[in-house]
Amino acid sequence: MTATADAAAPLVSEEDRLRADLYNFLGLILASPPDEFLLGQTAGLQGDDTDLGVAINALAKIAKLSKPPAVEREFNKLFIGLGRGELLPYASYYLTGFLNEKPLAQLRRDMAARGMTRAQNVYEPEDNIASLMEMMGALIAGRFGEPASLADQKTFFNTHIGPWAGHFFSDLEKAKNSVLYASVGAVGRVFMEIEAEGFRMSAEKSA
Repeated sequence: MTATADAAAPLVSEEDRLRADLYNFLGLILASPPDEFLLGQTAGLQGDDTDLGVAINALAKIAKLSKPPAVEREFNKLFIGLGRGELLPYASYYLTGFLNEKPLAQLRRDMAARGMTRAQNVYEPEDNIASLMEMMGALIAGRFGEPASLADQKTFFNTHIGPWAGHFFSDLEKAKNSVLYASVGAVGRVFMEIEAEGFRMSAEKSA
């Protein structure tokens, strides 16, 4: 994914920067197997005693014990496999049971409206979980112009992420081939719950 026009990222609040960073991290580690550098960064993460912090600490702990070749095998079993992996991380599949369905078409319309296009070297359908995490982080941080308003973030989340991402992360957490990615799933699941609740509370305040 890339922007049709590059723009200097404007200032956002510290809370939103942290949200964007976590979305971007999930997008990165779900897009391809982490190399030694990303595993090292993951091992250095530090959480607190909240549910999300506990999940982040667990991920950091297993990242310290993980080696790139083993994680690559794990990634391939989960997402690639022979013909298909254990999981199909696409909104269309989770919402309709089929790939390349209406959720993808709607996402492409919303991407165009926000000045987002698929990068030329990316061939995955845009509704895969890694791309959606990256898009959400970019909207929050303002990588495609002005940072998205809270209302626009909520609309994008509730349309393209909220209805299925929590289910995907829960499946990833429990998948037969998940080791490192079981902890990634836990972080994603808890984060999606926090985001959904945050958007719900913001709607109540504005009502």
